[in-house]
Amino acid sequence: MALIENAKSAGTGPQVSRVDATAADSLSVTVSEEYQVAQARQVCRTLALKLGFSRSDVCCIETSVSELATNLLSHTRQGGILFFREIKVPSPGIEITSFDEGPGIDDISLAMRDGYSTNGGLGCGLPGVKRLMDDFEIRSQKGTATVIVAVKRKRCR
Repeated sequence: MALIENAKSAGTGPQVSRVDATAADSLSVTVSEEYQVAQARQVCRTLALKLGFSRSDVCCIETSVSELATNLLSHTRQGGILFFREIKVPSPGIEITSFDEGPGIDDISLAMRDGYSTNGGLGCGLPGVKRLMDDFEIRSQKGTATVIVAVKRKRCR
């Protein structure tokens, strides 16, 4: 779980900052209060537009970030941090990493099932993020941390 260790070493820092946790050119947004969900959406929107994503893809990215940020608030005591970075290999895109030191996810396959919820929601959040993004991975250690990485790749025009 090197990614968890790397993210932990970054600390929570300022609300929006450049960090070396996942890459030299990463942006991060600490999410511990509801208004920071909107900040995270704005940071990712600005980066996605700068990288040349279509408006449709920007909407998918923003929706995914909103879900990940909301999960940080509703499933952890202290929130977490979102990292955003441009990727170039194997193809250009944006990578979003969600990190928290919450309770962990007991059963990832169950959490990825449409309609499953531990907090009374609709149960379409994480499965929806997976559908909206091109790559999606969850790593979780019970009682330690959860890291979710989602990637959206630019479409050829």
